[in-house]
Amino acid sequence: QVQLVESGGGLVQAGVSLRLSCAASGGTFSRYNMGWFRQAPGKEREFVAGISWTGGITNYAESVKGRFTISRDNAKNTVYLQMNSLKPEDTAVYYCAADQSGNRWSTRSYAYDLWGQGTQVAVSS
Repeated sequence: QVQLVESGGGLVQAGVSLRLSCAASGGTFSRYNMGWFRQAPGKEREFVAGISWTGGITNYAESVKGRFTISRDNAKNTVYLQMNSLKPEDTAVYYCAADQSGNRWSTRSYAYDLWGQGTQVAVSS
C-alpha cells in the first residue's frame, strides 16, 4: 500500500519560511511525478507546484513563483516544498500528490491518483 505523509506545517508570521516534506512509503516513488496543492477555507483546491519524476522539470502557480521551490530526493522517497516570504494568503491545508503513471504531467488535480492527508499552514499578518 503506497502512502504519502506530509509534515512541516504550522502557524507562522508573514515573511518567514517553512519547509514542507512529503514522505512516500511503498511503491516506486522515483517514477512518480509529484505535486503540491493547497486548499483554503471556502475555496477550491489549487495547484501550487509540480516536479517531474526525474526532478528535471518543475512548474509553479503564478501566485508562488519566485517564493516557493519544489524539490525531491528519490533516495529518501521524499518531496519538499520550500516556502519563503510567506503571506497570509498562503494560509491553507497543503497536500502532496503523486501521479503514479509518471506521464500525466499536469496542474490539474485529477491527474494525480494518490494523495496525502494534508498539513495545515497558517500565516498571520
